[in-house]
Amino acid sequence: MIRILATAIALTAFTGAASAQVTASLAPEHPVLRAEAVVTGDVVRIGDLVDHAGIVANVPIFRAPDLGSTGTVSADAVVAAVRPHALIGLDTGGVGEVVVTRLSRRISPQEIEACIAQALARQYRLGSAENISLSFDREPRTINLEPGIKGNLQAGGVNYDLRSGRFDAAVELPAGRGHLRLTGQATVTATTVALAHAIGRGEIIREDDIVAQRRPRTEIGGTTVTDIKNVVGLAARTDLQANRPLRTTDLMKPEIVQRNQSVTLVYEVPGIILTVRGKATEGGAEGDSIMVLNEQTKRSVQGIIAGPGRVIVGGVNSQVASIKAPSDP
Repeated sequence: MIRILATAIALTAFTGAASAQVTASLAPEHPVLRAEAVVTGDVVRIGDLVDHAGIVANVPIFRAPDLGSTGTVSADAVVAAVRPHALIGLDTGGVGEVVVTRLSRRISPQEIEACIAQALARQYRLGSAENISLSFDREPRTINLEPGIKGNLQAGGVNYDLRSGRFDAAVELPAGRGHLRLTGQATVTATTVALAHAIGRGEIIREDDIVAQRRPRTEIGGTTVTDIKNVVGLAARTDLQANRPLRTTDLMKPEIVQRNQSVTLVYEVPGIILTVRGKATEGGAEGDSIMVLNEQTKRSVQGIIAGPGRVIVGGVNSQVASIKAPSDP
């Protein structure tokens, strides 16, 4: 009898616990206030601000912020707004205000500028649109459209004066959402290479010494360097200042013979090679013609730099005579 009674008590306890769990699972969840909300339309609904709002979730209660903007609404205002709609037991969870953001499709000033530059490049054959720099009489601002709007900006009409560089353009917004009228100056530019800091004569230019700059194409001459690869490894022919476009005449091969450096003078013809010590009276790069003092004869001769510390002399009788090999009497 005791064993049967104990079993009955245990069964009753288990049944009661299971019943409580079922009841809890069937009970509706309490509505909870959110700390943040994101909306896409022009109204804020209860369900945007409150989790588990039930059948009143789609009821509008506030006006949404402007497109692309963020605003706040206090928890007290939300509680007051939902009260007439029989939302019972709203738990604010300690939230003092809700941050509400309205989504938008953002059209940036950079997109507007690119649209006009592309139209100018195409219509007036100005080269790549990336090479066209625009300055506006009145800077365009970011435009916010409904997030679902598709399509691209269209330059409906662009006029450009090739001599003055002035332009005016009508830019159509997607889906017929209006148009912009913009005016300003368009400048066709090209890439130039300049030094990031001053460099002295003879210094070899490294990649971190140079910067690429865009300048009006009208300011660029035939000797202006436009490719960084044509600068790295060369040396400054004279003292060079920073932020000035480099010209090919500013550059030279690195000097491999320095002024007053001891060098080997070489005279070479088929079957004969004569060498003698000399001193360079001027510096130069490989292939440069320099004057060298023959230290034995004390006469100056002209030669071509063939490598570090090596100068080739030949082709002129006076030069041959000026070189005296160490074995000569």
